[in-house]
This record gives sequence, structure tokens and C-alpha cells, in this order.
Amino acid sequence: MAGAKSDKPRKPAAGGVSRAEFARRRSHLMAMMEPGSIAIIPSARELTRSRDTEFPFRQDSDFFYLSGFGEPDAVLVLVPGREHGECVLFCRDRDADKELWHGYRQGPEGACEHYGADDAFPIGDIDDILPGLIEGRQRVYYSMGRSANFDRQVMAWVNQIRAREASGAVPPGELTDLDHMLHELRLIKSAAELRLMRRAGEVTARAHCRAMQFCSPGQYEYQLEAEILHEFAMAGARQPAYPSIVGGGANGCILHYIENSAKLRRGDLVLIDAGCELEGYAADVTRTFPVGGRFNRQQKALYEVVLAAQRAAFEAIRPGNHWNQPHDETVRVITEGLVRLGLLKGSVSKLIEREAYRDFYMHRAGHWLGLDVHDVGDYRVGDAWRVLEPGMVMTVEPGIYVAPGNTRVEPRWRGIGIRIEDNVAVTADGFEILTEGVPRTVAEIEALMAA
Repeated sequence: MAGAKSDKPRKPAAGGVSRAEFARRRSHLMAMMEPGSIAIIPSARELTRSRDTEFPFRQDSDFFYLSGFGEPDAVLVLVPGREHGECVLFCRDRDADKELWHGYRQGPEGACEHYGADDAFPIGDIDDILPGLIEGRQRVYYSMGRSANFDRQVMAWVNQIRAREASGAVPPGELTDLDHMLHELRLIKSAAELRLMRRAGEVTARAHCRAMQFCSPGQYEYQLEAEILHEFAMAGARQPAYPSIVGGGANGCILHYIENSAKLRRGDLVLIDAGCELEGYAADVTRTFPVGGRFNRQQKALYEVVLAAQRAAFEAIRPGNHWNQPHDETVRVITEGLVRLGLLKGSVSKLIEREAYRDFYMHRAGHWLGLDVHDVGDYRVGDAWRVLEPGMVMTVEPGIYVAPGNTRVEPRWRGIGIRIEDNVAVTADGFEILTEGVPRTVAEIEALMAA
């Protein structure tokens, strides 16, 4: 009958991050919180795709980072110093009928047994229980502005306490944004996280190799996308980390092209920007290669400039250097290359000063990578670029894009879009490329496609 308890909650499959590590993350965050405070972190919600079907559920990254709990309709509450346990989780109760239709639930029992919650309650009881946890706390840590509905719910709990001030209730005095502290923790990856990101990089590298070997003139962009997604799924990465970009010819000059519907033509390049998500962690890789298996003279010339820029960026990644140094290196190398090939004219230093390269290279050289493909963490601290530290993971993705309508260059260059992107971890003495498994040089790419 509805509401009846199912069998004992199933233990989740062993993942790359241990229950002990999730507990350490929560402890580290609580140690950063002010005394007499409480943190409230809601899960993601299920989103309607059409009528009565939902998009595949993807957990909120902050919530997942602290709990590993993969269900919607949940709220994590951290209460440092609470006598009966500091980690409280509200989640859906067990229900045999709903589990028959929609899959297993952990319920409060599973939240404690498998996810390390000290206390767990049905989500339907949150309005009765959470105000009591908030009362008497001086500060509430919560990320306001992500969900208008949950923002109102938090304020309703606080106002419920305020309404009882005359009878001795003590409401919190401050509401403080949680993001900065939590995202500082997420920025530095643990050994377990780096292992997962290496695996994600290996899976993504195999997928790009598969697409190169499959590619031939007359196919459609979406067919290469299908090869990529197949390789992801066969390795257990059932979702891409972001919509895959497969841009043939001039479509490669559109930075976030996801239509993926055009026919691939001999003589064109195809740019693929695709990465898997494995146990919550993203890979983000781009390769550009010739549809017919051989680069022509102009394609090869521009490709070699982009590759040299990426190599220069790698060499600028080490502890003590700042975040923007790899980008500065790509700007220098790309500007020098464009002048050498005649696409820009003038002094390299003056062209860089007036950002003339931005007609061809309009984005930055990379971003943080982790649970989110554009991961959290400040790029500047105060007025200065952030200094790189071991455990940070970033992308390195220089590019050159000669728009098909750029009449300031000769027609032979127009419509060529090239980007080369890899995932790089900062180590104690330099860097580690996590996506080495996919060819990068012209010779390597042509040899793989010929094979």
C-alpha cells in the first residue's frame, strides 16, 4: 500500500570519493563557520522536460560535494556543536509504491547508514524541525538567489522564529552567503578527486580518438557526436559534462555551436569540444582535425600556432605563478603567429596592447574544472590574479577563429576555426596533463585517422 516501507535501503555503488572524505569536507566547512552558526544546503530539483516527463536528474554540485547524496527533494543542514550530531539530512521517505514506479530511495535510514548523516528526517517534516535547529543560532549560512522558492522558505523559517521573539525565541542575527567558503574548499582537489578526473580524462580521450577514426566526408556532425556519447556511456559516464560541440568547416568558428546538424565536407576541419561527466566530475577536451584525414597548408599553419600557444601555456603552470600567466603566453604566441602568417600587421607588442588578436582569439585560455565544467573558485584575490597551488585543475584551450566574413584576410584563411584543449592539474613541481591520451600534433592526428 502507499506509504508502506520497502526493504532495507540499498547500499550505493562504491565510488571514487569515500564516505570518510565527504565527512572531512563537512568538518572543514564547519571549522570555517563562525561559532553559533548553521548552514543550509538544498539539493537540486527535478525539472520537467515536457508534460509529465523530467530531464535526467543531476545533483547540485555543492550539495553533492558535501554529502554524495544523489536524490532530489533533500536538504543538508550542518550545525556545528550540536549535541545530537552536526550533520542533519532531510530527504524523501521510503515508499514502496513510488519506488516501484520511479526507483529506489535511501530514506532517512539510508541517509544515516550509507551517507554519514548523524540525524535524518523525512523532507515532509522539515517545516516542523528546521526552525528549531535555526533558533538560537547567531548566523545562517545559505546561498541566496539560486532558487526563489527555497529563498522564500528559508525566510519563512526565520520569520517563524521572529514571530515568537516576545515569548523568548531567539532568531538569527545574520544571513551570510555560503558560496565563498565552500567554493574555496572545492577549488583544491583531493587525491581521490584527481583520480576521478584522470579517469574522466581517459574516457574522454578515447571518445575523441573514436571520433577521429570514424570521421569521413559525407557524414553529419551529429554522427560524430553519437560516437563520442557511445564511448562515454560504455565507460559508465552516462552523461556528457556539457552539450557536445561538433562544428565542421565554418561552424568551428562559432564558440558554443551545438546544432551539430551539418554535413561534413572533404577539405574542411571539424572542431569537437566534448567531455564526459564521471561520478560527478567533468572532463573538457577540444580537438580539431581534418575531415578527409589530411590538413591543408593554411589549416596546418594555423594549427601549429595554436599548438605552440598551448605548449607555452603549459610551461607557465606551476605553483607560485599566477592564474593569468598561461593566458598571457597564449596571447603572445598567437599574436606572433598571426603576424608571421600575415593575418595581422604591425608590432607584436603594440598589437597585444590594443588587443588586435581578439578578432581571431576572443576567449580566455582556460577556466577551473571539477564538479562543474566551469568550476567554482575566484580567479582574483583582491586586486591581484590568484596564485596557482597544487591541487587546482584548469583547462588550457587557446584557439584561432577566422570568421568566414572576415574580409581583412585573404579568402584562403576564411572559415578556419581551431581550438586545442586539455585538462591540467597543478602539481607540487609543475603540472600534469590529465588528457594525454588523445593525439595533439598534426602528425599524430593524421596517423590515427589513416589507421
